[in-house]
Parts: sequence; C-alpha cells; structure tokens
Amino acid sequence: MTRILVADKLADAGIEKLEQAEDVSYEIKTGLSPEELATTIQDFDGMIIRSGVKITPECLANPGKLRAIARAGVGVDNVDLGAATAAGVLVMNTPDANTISTAEHTLAILFALMRRIPDAHAHVKAGEWKRSQFTGRQLAGKTLGIVGLGRVGRAVAQRAIACDMRVVGYDPLIGAAHIMDGAVKLYPSLDEMLPHVDALSLHAKVTDETRGMIGTGQLASMKSGAVIVNCARGELIDEQALADALSNEQISGAAIDVYSVEPPEGNPLLASPNLVLTPHLGASTAEAQLAVATEAVDALLDYLVRDEIRSAVNVVGMPTHLSDRDKTYLDLCGRMANILSPWCAGGISRLDITTRGESIESLAPTLAKQSLAVLLDPHFDTRVNVVNVEPIARDRGIEVNTITKAGHGDHAEIVQITIHTRDGHHEIAGTVFSDGKPRVLAIDGYPMEMVPEKHLVLIFNDDRPGVIGLVGKLFGDHEINIADMTLARRDRTALMLLKLDTEPTAGCLEELRKSDPIISVRTTSLLPLQSTS
Repeated sequence: MTRILVADKLADAGIEKLEQAEDVSYEIKTGLSPEELATTIQDFDGMIIRSGVKITPECLANPGKLRAIARAGVGVDNVDLGAATAAGVLVMNTPDANTISTAEHTLAILFALMRRIPDAHAHVKAGEWKRSQFTGRQLAGKTLGIVGLGRVGRAVAQRAIACDMRVVGYDPLIGAAHIMDGAVKLYPSLDEMLPHVDALSLHAKVTDETRGMIGTGQLASMKSGAVIVNCARGELIDEQALADALSNEQISGAAIDVYSVEPPEGNPLLASPNLVLTPHLGASTAEAQLAVATEAVDALLDYLVRDEIRSAVNVVGMPTHLSDRDKTYLDLCGRMANILSPWCAGGISRLDITTRGESIESLAPTLAKQSLAVLLDPHFDTRVNVVNVEPIARDRGIEVNTITKAGHGDHAEIVQITIHTRDGHHEIAGTVFSDGKPRVLAIDGYPMEMVPEKHLVLIFNDDRPGVIGLVGKLFGDHEINIADMTLARRDRTALMLLKLDTEPTAGCLEELRKSDPIISVRTTSLLPLQSTS
C-alpha cells in the first residue's frame, strides 16, 4: 500500500483522485510544526504540499520511507532541493497548471496600475467624484518588456499582443533574435532592453544570477514614466531600490504580487506611492487550484506507483514520457545492474553503458542513471536512486560514459553495462525479446540466455566433469529447487547461472564455496516479472 501525506490544503478534486487510486491510502495533516513534520514524513511514501509547508534540511535528515514530494504549484522555494536530492527524494511541481491564471493576473494588475483602478475605487467608495484626478494611460501602443520567456512569459506576451502592445523580451536561454512567429523581438542582454520599454514584466526563476536583477542601476536606465510588474518572485527585485525609484518618481508605478518575504511586513514598498499590491494571487483562481491539485496527485502517483518521472525539479535528463518498451529496458538495466552489484563492494571507478540500436539510443543517459543507482544502493547506508545518484557519483569520482552503436547480428537492440573496479572490469549484456520479456545474453563474455528474475546464483568453476552434478546434488540436499540453469564455457572456466525457487541458505552457499572446483559464488534476488497477459 502506497501512503500519501497531504500536508497543505488541497482542492477537493485532488483528494478525489487519491480516493479513487488503487492500493493508495492518504492522510490529511495540515499545520504540522517542523518537528512534527520531520517525524511524520518517515511513515509516508509521498507528500503533497503547497506554499504553506517548508521542507528544510532538518525535515529531511531522516526521511524514512519518503520518496517524493509534489508541490501543487510552480515555485519550490519552500523546499530545500539540495537536501531533498541528497536524501534521494524526488521533488515535482505543476508548471503548466497555473500558467493562464498567472498570465491573466499579470495583465490584470498592469491594467489596474495604468488606469489607477484601486485608487479610483476607493475614491468612489468614499463618496467622491473627482474624475480628473484619475486620468490613466492605455496599454495599446506601449512596449512591454518581458524577462523570461517560458510558459508564463509567453502567455503574457500572447495576451499583450492581443492588446495591441509591442512586445520585446530577454531570456538568456533563447538564442533566437525573434520568437512567437517573429512577434517578439529578443534583446541579447537585459541592460540593452530596459531603455526601450514602457512596462517591464518579470517571469524569471530565482537563481544566484537573477536574485536582485532589478536594482538601482537597472531602474535608472529605464525610460521616464515606465512601470514594473512582478508576478514571479519577490527576490528578483531590490525592493528598497524600487521604493526609492517610486518615491523620487524615477519609476512612475509598480504592480507587485510577490515579495521577498511573505507576508511583506515591514517591506519598504508598503509605504511607497503609485503601487498596486496583491497578496500573491497569481495562481489564485478556482481553475488553477483545481488544476494544480489534480496534476500534483497525478505526478506523485506516476512516480510512486508507475515509476514514471515528470515535472521533476531536482533531477535532470529524464524523459518526460517513457513508452512501455522504454520501461522494459529500464527494468532490464536495473536487473542486470543488480547482478553486477556484488562486484562493486570494493568500489567502482567507472560505468559504461553501451546501447546497440537506434531505437534505444536516446534512452542511454536514463539507462546509465538507473544502472548506477542500482549498482551503488546496496553499498550505501543512505538511499541511492536516480534522484541523487549523479551528485553521489561526482563526489566519489565515478566516471559515467554512454556509448551508442548501430545494431547488428541476431538482436536489433542490446544494452551492455560495464563496471570498472579495483579488481578489473565486469560486464553484462541483455535485450528485450518480442514477447516483451528481458533476457540476459552474456556475463563477462560468457554467452547465455536467461530471464533475470527471482533468486539467482552465479557460479564460476573449473571446467571439468562432474561439477553440474555436484551443484545439483548440493542444492537438492538442501531442498532447494533449481527452476532454470544456463551454462557457458570459455577457456578452462565455466559460468553456471542458476535460477532458484527459494533463496539459498547461508549454509548451502558456504558449502558450495568450499567445494574444490568452485572458483567463486555470487547471489542476488530479483523481483518476479509482472505478467504481460
């Protein structure tokens, strides 16, 4: 049973999805203290949060069963991503769910600012009617500069164009001179764009490079009468510098929905003139709340139940969609890595993933992550998975290579895992047959064909008469049934791979290792294959 903790208020549609999910239970526990949260998460496989819960390094110091956190919303500023990654906890968000609502709010508060709607509303409510005090400015014909042309930035651009605005932009991740069928001109730098805009709208993420990106110098370079809109993150603006620019009328107005600290108690903007302030309402529509709730649940269950990763923010390079065949190759690599894992006990310096066949070429980086995580996990006292395996490998100087080759021979697609250890290298190759089942084709150059599942025993032995009988009798004496066996020979050594119905006892293995012709014995246990019928 997969257990989910709902730690923040979630729309009813999201709760209904959890109710309907098979083999999934959930508990709603909101308002937990940091200490209570740190203890509670240990008993849950996944957690859903919004902006009200903060996930700190202390919270994740002992994550227990926790494997994933889904943030119902875009921003994950309330989650320590470094701590989550180190703990092997996947963090996901819902980047598409509130795009339209945030874009609409951006235009709404820009309209309100330009037409002085909040002040005019208060004026009429107070029983006054001095219309001449509230002459505003229209958006048509003005130039809107957008910083960050991702989902929300483009949605804002689309709506601004519909209002007959000229739209320009800056996004260091886009190399083109124009986007959106040529409708939006891109500047190579923020400083080059600022003098040309009548309104500036921010839609960038907060990074070391973007924090405080709008400061005294940038504000001074903007044209007289320009305004600023921020529905992204408060940290993008030096709020004191903006307050000063508003006070000395260097900037004619600002519409702000987000703040460096929320609520913004003591924020210098609270005492500034010519402002429209809203309390972080960008995603606060009924439609957006329903969408973020259902998408957060879907993303969480996709990972915990179906092993699919989407909308992850602390793991990169994972495909957003995996076909059934892709998933089978991931499973194959996990099983093959499990077979090789005992050889990693003394350390691993390099992992090579070689794919043969164009159809699985693009999957190679994902197969490498999956393989390395399975190889290393048994040898660490902390969880190792695709979330944290890359930093773990970097910290330990493990080199990872992906090699792609054309398919040939009897199998159009083959994956080979090669590990380099202090004692040399070991390799295993496999494929997926047309029946959808994975097969091991070779181990250390010994050819074979076996479905990797259940309890496996790898026996390297001197190639001489009687060894098969010796091994069969020994397992028979211990009442352990051999379900399948494959034998390969090379030079004067043979590899015997056994599949057992039950796990061999320590005594049985010890007796086997002491037998004269036996060179080495290694064991692993794999999950049975799921039925494809």
